[in-house]
Amino acid sequence: MPVKKIPMRMCTGCREHKPKKELIRVVKSPQGEISIDFTGKKSGRGAYICNNAACLEKAVKTRQLERAFSSSIPQEVYQRLEEELKKGE
Repeated sequence: MPVKKIPMRMCTGCREHKPKKELIRVVKSPQGEISIDFTGKKSGRGAYICNNAACLEKAVKTRQLERAFSSSIPQEVYQRLEEELKKGE
């Protein structure tokens, strides 16, 4: 039986390629709404971030998430990401 390929995605904070399952997906829906996607199945443009606070800080500082979506990101999304990262630690 062939080995299944593991999808790799780049973290917008540290810019490292990691397995998709290890990252948190932030998605911009076709309507323009930005939210966190825990299932990885919401439709729209996705950007990924590692499950640690240092990567989130780096992504916020360099505005990588905003560049990925070509729009500004509401502060609530960043706050929710911080809360989720604190739960995971």
